[in-house]
Amino acid sequence: MQTAFTDAQRADPDISESEKAIRGCVHCGFCTATCPTYVLLGDELDSPRGRIVLMKVMLESGRPADATTVKHIDRCLSCLSCMTTCPSGVNYMHLVDHARKHIEATFRRPLAERVLRAMLASVLTQPGRLRLVLTLARRFRRTGEALAKRLPPPLGPRLSAMLDLAPKRAPQDAPLEPGIYSPTGSGKPRARVALLAGCAQQILAPEINRATVRLLNRLDCEVVVPQEAGCCGALAHHLGSEQAALASVRANIAAWEDAGQLDAVIANASGCGTMLKDYGFLLRGDAAWKERAERTADFSRDLCEFVTTLGLPQGARAPAALRVAYQSACSMQHGQKLAGKPQALLRQAGFTVLEPAEAHLCCGSAGTYNVLQPEIANQLRARKAGHLAALRADVIASGNIGCMSQLEGAVPVPMVHTAELLDWATGGPPPLKLKLE
Repeated sequence: MQTAFTDAQRADPDISESEKAIRGCVHCGFCTATCPTYVLLGDELDSPRGRIVLMKVMLESGRPADATTVKHIDRCLSCLSCMTTCPSGVNYMHLVDHARKHIEATFRRPLAERVLRAMLASVLTQPGRLRLVLTLARRFRRTGEALAKRLPPPLGPRLSAMLDLAPKRAPQDAPLEPGIYSPTGSGKPRARVALLAGCAQQILAPEINRATVRLLNRLDCEVVVPQEAGCCGALAHHLGSEQAALASVRANIAAWEDAGQLDAVIANASGCGTMLKDYGFLLRGDAAWKERAERTADFSRDLCEFVTTLGLPQGARAPAALRVAYQSACSMQHGQKLAGKPQALLRQAGFTVLEPAEAHLCCGSAGTYNVLQPEIANQLRARKAGHLAALRADVIASGNIGCMSQLEGAVPVPMVHTAELLDWATGGPPPLKLKLE
């Protein structure tokens, strides 16, 4: 695609990168077949190809974003299925991230939306605040549901979505404490890794981090969970809040450097892992942090990616003959290009692994998308849940807390994390949500 950026515009590193992506698009349309919003809505402007045109016009003009562009960019899930499909290698991820930053800097959203987006960024990234909000949601759920029915769109549907996503019960486990978790052997550990404990996950499903530590210890790895490491920055980043996102990025890099020699940083939420691997790009223009960010990105690994490298212990075997439906998160298969690795580990551990139709399509979670765009997200959830239910599995596994929260309650069987099943198969306890007959 031809562009008309000026030399002055190209001096901006973001414009320079975005122009490469725009010029790489040949309008072949392959992306439309795998874009969830285009598949649902059939609107060219809700396809990657159409959005690239909108972003090109917006960025070339240098003018503030208009309402039409904002609507269609906001509808993008950033699932990155288009990047898996694109034969030209267009880096849509960096382009749409730049567009979101431009939108937040130039477009004034309605007051209610500004408040909601600020609240999501403030609550979901702070475990203590999230725990309080979830406690209130459980206590006043009926009142909230009645209020949601009375409020006009978009407030009513968004409040309803938030209540629907809030777990009805408090988790059985407490969040994993910061510290060093060493394997039981007396010799030198096979590897020393940091675990990104995350923000929302440790409150919504703390059992995932505990299963991860047990599994890694069993593989003779020492696991460090630094007190100072927090949110990966993805949530603020995808909301267009660049400075907040970069503050999280720098804080994490510093925390892991202070933790001493590490062989890897492990993420057990694939959305976070995609963000970690992009740290080098995000800080490419910061001379003081560029190399440090690149090092962190280079040794960041998804849990399944790291376990695949180490190999499961001899004798790993599923304690029960379970049919496991695997829900592959977009950030796993499209963002990190790790399609097939979690499924292979589960099969190696003795589980029968099934995969749903349209496995490439997003479930509608996409960070805060299911709150900000509940109508589209609910359609995608119903579609994904139907495909998963058709498999008649005993349990559904995923490697991303967002997918688990989105689909839980819409599927007929328990949803657990891949780490919980692998932990169980290598000598750990059964997943808390799994009730064996």
